[in-house]
Amino acid sequence: MPAVSRRAFLSTGLLWSVSLPAAVLTAQGGLVAAATPVWAGNRPRRPRVYTRSDWKADPPRSKAEVLDHAPDRLVVHHTATANTDATDLDAAFRLSRTIQRYHMKHNGWEDIGEQFTVSRGGYVMEGRNRSLPAVEAGKHVMGAQVADHNDHTLGVETEGTYTSSLPPARQLSALTALLAWLCDTYALDPHEAIIGHRDLNRTACPGDRLYAYLPRLRDDVAGRLGGRGSGRAEPPPPRLALPGGAYEGAALVGDLPLEHGPAVGPHELNR
Repeated sequence: MPAVSRRAFLSTGLLWSVSLPAAVLTAQGGLVAAATPVWAGNRPRRPRVYTRSDWKADPPRSKAEVLDHAPDRLVVHHTATANTDATDLDAAFRLSRTIQRYHMKHNGWEDIGEQFTVSRGGYVMEGRNRSLPAVEAGKHVMGAQVADHNDHTLGVETEGTYTSSLPPARQLSALTALLAWLCDTYALDPHEAIIGHRDLNRTACPGDRLYAYLPRLRDDVAGRLGGRGSGRAEPPPPRLALPGGAYEGAALVGDLPLEHGPAVGPHELNR
């Protein structure tokens, strides 16, 4: 049997079919039966993602590094900004421009740090340059959204501060749809892949209420992937790192705050 790339194989939909057994590729390119993934079922569509061109991003100082592998963790953040009632598309675009300016001018980074941002109005924006094409190719853009783990994690910002309240329904729905598409694209189990920033670094992010919601979020994502919302009590994912500082790549640019950054503006001081 001729060798078939993993990407090409996945695009056939066989792995996700409810009528055919799941299969995997061997190192020699052959197919072998495998256990049905927990997310087997109908594949979710890619949500509407507004590109950097749409929100008029500034040019990055350099092109982001594209790594030839998929991330294994999807990190949920909050921006620690006001829970604004401005929820239209223009407000979402302004948010992305504000975050990028803060990252580049205040933190001295090459570009916006995270790969995607979800506004309170439920709009999804591409973040770091080259992020959207990389995901569509099954690859990973190196971001600047968690200390010590940027080479294997993809970051999603949720606009707002979620220490004592949850995101609005539209934002949670958009976040769920985005994570479902990412889990499908990268063949990730949402119960293992979806974590909070505090699972990696010493930070309050993504806020106590949103962090406590993550087990429900994992089940909702699994449901969109055709798997069962298990309903079981999920243990928190293991803490994968000692506390880290704020940096772009390996260059430290700040102290190590316990909370997510300054009282005003995006929280990304402690990346």
